[in-house]
Amino acid sequence: MAKADKAAAVAEITEQFKAATATVVTEYRGLTVANLAELRRSLGGSATYSVAKNTLAKRAASEAGLDDIEELFVGPTAIAFVTGEPVDAAKALKTFAKENKALVIKGGYMDGRALSVAEIERIADLESREVLLAKLAGAMKGNLAKAAALFNAPASQVARLVAALQEKRQATENHPAPDQPENPDQPENPDQPENPDQPENPDQPENPDQT
Repeated sequence: MAKADKAAAVAEITEQFKAATATVVTEYRGLTVANLAELRRSLGGSATYSVAKNTLAKRAASEAGLDDIEELFVGPTAIAFVTGEPVDAAKALKTFAKENKALVIKGGYMDGRALSVAEIERIADLESREVLLAKLAGAMKGNLAKAAALFNAPASQVARLVAALQEKRQATENHPAPDQPENPDQPENPDQPENPDQPENPDQPENPDQT
């Protein structure tokens, strides 16, 4: 490949890295042309799947600021550039890899950091957007307006928010606020005397006829 062609190819891959909401690096050794076509169909509009030369992909990743995944570019490499919902793309790749052992998911990149294979599989196992939004609304105590505001956010982001809210609620339930009495038999008013024989009003005599 001529130097100018290499530079153009690197620039194109760099733009794909920058435009993607996430990327998944795979090895496709053993997949046929028909297999690759099937995989691209399964990804639908969630991602584009491109075979790439390792040297060019490595340079492009570096120029795009994805230095953490350079070690993934070994062997026959193809990259899924996710432009839609990362969960949908991860599900499609995981399902295809399960049915076609020749496809190997090696790692990826999302939200400014590298992703391990295990993390990509966890993203693939996330529930649908509708279920996540329902859980989010419940975690927000029915505040559907706030939940609806996140409708266009990636499902992975919604899932993290749901988990954070659930952890916060659990922590609150396990550790009540200091001013909330943990013992229901303890009087709520700390100024109220604990001795029932002591008159509630010390200025009032117990026997009004006593001088």
